[in-house]
Amino acid sequence: MVTFSKIEQLKSVATEIRVNTLKSLAEAGSGHTGGSLGLADIFTALYFYVLNHDPKNPKWEDRDRLVLSIGHVAPVFYATLAEAGYFDKSELMTLRKLGSRLQGHPGREHGLPGIELSAGSLGQGLSVAVGMALAAKADKKQHRIFCVNGDGELQEGSVWEAIMSAGHYQLDNLISIVDRNRVQIDGPTSEVMGLEPLKEKFESFGWEVMECEGNNMEHILRTFALATKTLAKPTVILAETTMGKGVAEIEGDYRWHGKPPKKDQLESFINQVKNAAS
Repeated sequence: MVTFSKIEQLKSVATEIRVNTLKSLAEAGSGHTGGSLGLADIFTALYFYVLNHDPKNPKWEDRDRLVLSIGHVAPVFYATLAEAGYFDKSELMTLRKLGSRLQGHPGREHGLPGIELSAGSLGQGLSVAVGMALAAKADKKQHRIFCVNGDGELQEGSVWEAIMSAGHYQLDNLISIVDRNRVQIDGPTSEVMGLEPLKEKFESFGWEVMECEGNNMEHILRTFALATKTLAKPTVILAETTMGKGVAEIEGDYRWHGKPPKKDQLESFINQVKNAAS
């Protein structure tokens, strides 16, 4: 059972990750704020509680793999990796700058430790994760593959080919986390391309489906604990998050999908994030 003190510690880490995400975005003057803030709790839970990984040995053969399919939320991914010790936090201020290892979408070719997949085009990550899970099964390895997907991304047909394959091969070493914030770059997902009944769709492809409050740390940890016990089928966690979580005026606003805070907004945004966590 997760203790109250551990949950509070993880909440504090998530706040720090949100703050550093905002700082890097404001410095860059471009990038994706909404989804990054919304996923901070999920990334915190993964890297500080769930994943079996070693920042000092990022290529450790038996590590769990985290595939970021929605590469545009790179700012929160980078902030989490830095917080976990993969590289110095000062490097976050080089986000999207020429020659930086922290480009707008993660790239293995940039040499940043902790990156499993070069991500940019949506709809690709889950197929790669399925391949990793199949390879782990073939090699009789015990590590797990985690894949972070977006709900808007599920409008890509290639995702459903991967979902079908994972169910067919009963990949119980694969867990997909869907960022269910219900908005995408052009507006609400329900208006752009409806996804419902999403739970039943995954179930029909042979997946175990779990739902959680994606900005509730206790609920996130409880859901991951159940997900790692699933047998003979892959698991998807539909994580209900709020885009722009922690900054009142941008929460749920699709216009902040790919918009950074201006430098004169930064102090207010950071104070709101800190106050929301207190």
